[in-house]
Amino acid sequence: MKSGFVSIVGRPNVGKSTLLNTLVGEKIAITSDKPQTTRNLIQGIYNDMDTQIVFVDTPGIHKPINKLGNKMNAQSYYSMDDVDVILLVMDASSSFGTGDKFVFEKLSYTLKPVILVLNKIDKLTNDELLLKITEYKDMYDFADIVPISALKKDNVNRLINVIKKYLTDNVKYFMDNEITSASDEFRICEAVRESILNLTNDEIPYSVTCVINNIEKKPDIINVYVDIIVDRDNLKKIIIGKKGVKLKEIGIKARGEIEKILGKQVYLELYVKTLKKWRDKEKYLTDLGFNE
Repeated sequence: MKSGFVSIVGRPNVGKSTLLNTLVGEKIAITSDKPQTTRNLIQGIYNDMDTQIVFVDTPGIHKPINKLGNKMNAQSYYSMDDVDVILLVMDASSSFGTGDKFVFEKLSYTLKPVILVLNKIDKLTNDELLLKITEYKDMYDFADIVPISALKKDNVNRLINVIKKYLTDNVKYFMDNEITSASDEFRICEAVRESILNLTNDEIPYSVTCVINNIEKKPDIINVYVDIIVDRDNLKKIIIGKKGVKLKEIGIKARGEIEKILGKQVYLELYVKTLKKWRDKEKYLTDLGFNE
């Protein structure tokens, strides 16, 4: 029996959460094409006959513009300290830029083995991929380099086998049927936020978060009440939409995901509230769970 913890780090939008979901075999982290979709550390648990791997999905490392951004980066840095292996996920179809250089500088302080995961190889030819591998292998002393497509599940089994070489524990931390340490309440809020991310325009994602107001469990249905928090009244109007149409659309999409999480019929009620500058106020960040 081998086990251990593996941190998944990288810039925003390189496919970290998609990779986590693929590795675990079930959707536990929300995904969208918007940067900074992941805001919290999310653990996903992989089990096979002789191995348990606890993957830690992290917020994308970026240049912060508010306290929330600083806290998201801090979670990513923290996740690299207490693991056995670090997976640095990079978009193989993109050019190396200043943001990548920033991530490499942060990795220079770790003594943990770092596996470079070149994601989105389905967008490259074999020759282009070989050039990418050659380009990156001289930039950092990587323990291994593994090209994959998390979306198409290409080469993911090889990645698992490579990770196993660096696991040092022999303790099972979770039961075989557990796939995440995240609470149902957290996953419910993330499902609502994912629905907002995928159904609204670019300015909304950075200004919204969600919190559970109440959950009522009844024999045949679960009533779920979620507050959607924005920092400006005009964004509140956008999310609600004309005659509440947009909010209803968000609710319908989110309810389907929540029913998968809870395994039961759900009645979902959403409220939109404005908390001005919540991303820069410690009280709000604490109340919303970002200081835990």
